[in-house]
Amino acid sequence: MHVWAKGTLFPPMTNASSSLTVSSRRPGPAAVLLGVAAMVGLAALATPQLWAQIEGDRGIVPLASTSDIQVNGIEVNTTGSDGQEARFKGWELAAREAWKKANGPDMPDGTIQSMVSAIVVEREQIGPRRYIATLSVVFDRSRAGQYLGGIAGGQKHSAPMLVIPVLYSGGTAQVFEVKGPWQKAWAEYRAGTSSIDYVRPVGAGGDSLLLTAGQPGRRSRAWWRNVLDQFGASDVLIPEARLERQWPGGPVRGTFTARYGPDNTFLGSFTLSANDEAGVPKMLAEGVARLDQLYGTALAEGRLKPDTSLNVRPQLDPGLAALIAAGQAPTTAATPGATPSDGVSPAASATPTAAPAETHTFTVQFASPDATAVDAALGAVRTAPGVRGASTTSLAMGGTSVMRVTYEGELGTLADALRARGFKVSVGTGALSIKR
Repeated sequence: MHVWAKGTLFPPMTNASSSLTVSSRRPGPAAVLLGVAAMVGLAALATPQLWAQIEGDRGIVPLASTSDIQVNGIEVNTTGSDGQEARFKGWELAAREAWKKANGPDMPDGTIQSMVSAIVVEREQIGPRRYIATLSVVFDRSRAGQYLGGIAGGQKHSAPMLVIPVLYSGGTAQVFEVKGPWQKAWAEYRAGTSSIDYVRPVGAGGDSLLLTAGQPGRRSRAWWRNVLDQFGASDVLIPEARLERQWPGGPVRGTFTARYGPDNTFLGSFTLSANDEAGVPKMLAEGVARLDQLYGTALAEGRLKPDTSLNVRPQLDPGLAALIAAGQAPTTAATPGATPSDGVSPAASATPTAAPAETHTFTVQFASPDATAVDAALGAVRTAPGVRGASTTSLAMGGTSVMRVTYEGELGTLADALRARGFKVSVGTGALSIKR
C-alpha cells in the first residue's frame, strides 16, 4: 500500500519499500563503550530461552490515525496519451466516485479536488496508455466535514480499547509471534473516523509473549488489569479471523468474529471469501472495516463498555478482616493498686495506644510461571498484616516478576510476615525475594 499526499502528483514509478533515514555521523568512543556495556548487561539478564522468543523481525507499526474522511475501495480504469496522463485521469475519477460514495452534494470537480488531502493506492497497474487501480481517497475534514456530516459529525467515542487480533490459519492460532496478514490489516486500518478508540500494539519485543492467542481465554481480572495498564487501555477487543483454504491455490474462506472483554463476549460474526491467495489481503482489509462497524454498532447500543469488574481490587474476607482487627485492638490493663472504688475509670487505666508505624514502600521479587502464580502471590502479600497495598510493576511470565508493596513497618518485619505465610524470603537492600 502506498500513500501519496496532496502536492506530490506523480510519485516515483518504483515499488521500493519505504525506509527510515538516519544520521550518518559515526558515534564517539564513549557512546560505543556505553552501547557495548548496555548490550552485555542485557545479555546477562535475559535467558537464552526468553531472548529466542522475542528476537527476530517482528512488529508492524500502525498507521497514524487522523480525523480525516477516508473512502476505500474505489476502482478506476482510465486511458490517456501515456501512463502518467492515464494515472492523473484515474485519480480525478477516483475523487469524483469517492465523493458520490460518501453521499456528498453535487459540486464542480475543482471543488472536490481541493478537498482531497491524499490518495491511498491499494493496488495499481500502469500500462503505456492505461491505468487500472483500486484506490482510497482521503478528504480533509476541515473542508469536507460540513458536507459529509454523517461521516465526520460528532459521535460517541468509546474508552481506549486494546486490540488483540487473533488469526486461525492452517490449524495454528497466532497474534504477534510473526508478522501475520491479520496484524498487518489492523496496523494499516485508518481508524480516524471510527467511534472506537483503538489501542493497537506494535507486536515487537515482549508483545509476542504477553499478548498471545491464549490470552483471551484467561478470566483473571487482576491479570487483565495488569495487562491493560501497560497499554493504557480500559478494556480489550478480540477480533478473530479464521481462514479456510478449499485447496492449494484455490478459494479462501474467511470467518470473522467480533469479541470483547475479559470474558471473550461474542458480539457478531460474518463470512467473506477470496478467489485465491492473492485476494486474501483485500479480504482481510474488508473484514477489519466490517468488524469496526460491528464494534461501532455495539457501542451505540450500549453493549460495548468497559467491564466494571476490571477496576475492583481484591478485598479481604469479612471474617479474616474481623480477626485482624481484633488482633490489632489496643489492650487495657488496670493500674496497680487502683480499684473502681478508688474512682479510677477503665479509660483512665488503659495502656496508651502506640503511635502508628511509619509507612514504607518496598520492592518484592517473586516467581511467576503463569497467571495463577501471579494472582496467588499478589493475594498472599496483600493479606499480610500491615500491608496497605501491592501491585505489579514488571511482569515476566515464566521468570521473575516484581511488585511494589506499601507496608506499615520495616523491611525485616515485612519479611517475617511473609515467612508466616509460607514464603521463603531473601532480604536485600530495600527489597525482598520470595518463593514457595
